[in-house]
Amino acid sequence: MVKLLMSWDIQPGRDAEYFEFVVREFVPGITRLGIQPTEAWFTIFGDCPQMLTGGITDSVDSMNGILSSEDWQELHGKLLDLVTNYQQKIVPHNGTLQLF
Repeated sequence: MVKLLMSWDIQPGRDAEYFEFVVREFVPGITRLGIQPTEAWFTIFGDCPQMLTGGITDSVDSMNGILSSEDWQELHGKLLDLVTNYQQKIVPHNGTLQLF
């Protein structure tokens, strides 16, 4: 199994729009594509990304297939319209909390 780690900051003044998108489109969308969400962390205080989230697939090939799909590109583009400082990384899934 592999995990997609993503981090970002929500654009100032777009919190409500961001959270509505995540609940109504992003999480259902990545699930439909085959990424099983595993965690989402919201940072309230500190000098680090505001959001850290992860999701797993069975293999690197399935993750790469999802990330190269048109559906992912559309969903990802909508996310990027609402966030800044986006980063992603694919790592082997070890069953514990994983950070960049």
